[in-house]
Amino acid sequence: MNAASFYPLFLQCEKVTIDSRKIEKNDIFFAFSGETFNAATLAEDAIRKGAIAVIVEQKQFENVEKNIFYVSSTLDFLQELATYHRDKLNIPIIALTGSNGKTTTKEIIHAVLSQKYKVQYTYGNLNNHIGVPLTLLSIRYDHEMAVVEMGANHQKEIEMLCDLAKPNFGYITNFGKAHLEGFGGVEGVIKGKSELYDYLKDHGQTILVNENDPLQVEKTVNYSPKITFGSASSNYQFEEFSEGNLVGLIFNGQKALSNLTGNYNFTNLCAAASLGFHFNLNFNEIKSAIENYMPTNMRSQVLKKDRKTFVLDTYNANPSSMAESLKNFSTFKGTKTIIIGDMLELGEESKKEHDSILELAKSLDFDEVITVGQHFRTSNKEGKAFINGKELSEFLKSHQLKSENILLKGSRGIALEQVLEFIH
Repeated sequence: MNAASFYPLFLQCEKVTIDSRKIEKNDIFFAFSGETFNAATLAEDAIRKGAIAVIVEQKQFENVEKNIFYVSSTLDFLQELATYHRDKLNIPIIALTGSNGKTTTKEIIHAVLSQKYKVQYTYGNLNNHIGVPLTLLSIRYDHEMAVVEMGANHQKEIEMLCDLAKPNFGYITNFGKAHLEGFGGVEGVIKGKSELYDYLKDHGQTILVNENDPLQVEKTVNYSPKITFGSASSNYQFEEFSEGNLVGLIFNGQKALSNLTGNYNFTNLCAAASLGFHFNLNFNEIKSAIENYMPTNMRSQVLKKDRKTFVLDTYNANPSSMAESLKNFSTFKGTKTIIIGDMLELGEESKKEHDSILELAKSLDFDEVITVGQHFRTSNKEGKAFINGKELSEFLKSHQLKSENILLKGSRGIALEQVLEFIH
């Protein structure tokens, strides 16, 4: 079986899923297998739940009469089907990657463009070799454009995702200290993320450039077509402003205040606004999108609880984003406590980077610095250092944090949000 012969059945489905718990009527279920599980054993059950087809990679589970189809690799066929579908779509696809801010920027771009168009976009964090095909297969013929987030932790991954998605527009949020272990250092990060630029240049597509970032300028010098912001000579020029702890942008004297904290989110707002203008939205439409977008994904999320202000930024962390978060949080008015969790996937740079962040934290004169995780525990020999969130939660049950403002920032594997309910 190939993608072309299966495609008519795909066009009848409601959605494609790899999660047996989420199967609904008229879905297509891709039964992945791994070292500890084999979803093909759930094929018959998926059909009973209403799936119109199941793809398995073990011949013994095939049952063509029930639309249970065998392929040699579920992953390869998922990607093949996604590529085949992408080739049928005649809409602009905007791809974005970067070390920090990908998901927030993607969410804001979607919010802005949705003011005028029907836009599909990457749900949650489905941005890898499985997530991008699932995103592509969620695009329908009535969508007018799509925003596809691309994540990577090693070189050649962005190149492969571009070959699947075939983007018409692309944006790299920044080049930072993320996934250093897989990329082989900062230079490896730059090379890996720049694979998006390479694809766009090779295919004559449009690059969105923050001209306040020297690396982005260097990587796109003399290239056309591109959309620019960030300098006095850019296509679009914005000024930053803030009210309270929230950041906004000014365009030609008109303000749009977001519900995001951190001046690093100003750049994310500028990127979304620039694409909005490029696709013929007016400022009032862009302003409405920015002001109504509410972060709910544990990224730069500001919460109020029991007369305390929390900044919940626990979905991801690396040295670049951690430093920016600490500097921004230090500008909050009132007393401040930080709870920071380990930064993962740093390889040989791990100890140096954790030491550096702890030194920065101490220099910013917070009321309390609390760390979670083995890496920070090694660095934080004299302070409040907990091995995991559970240990910190037990401590918080009997110890009140007195600060008015509390930052929680750490890698996804630390799951710092779990301690939120114990802070009183």
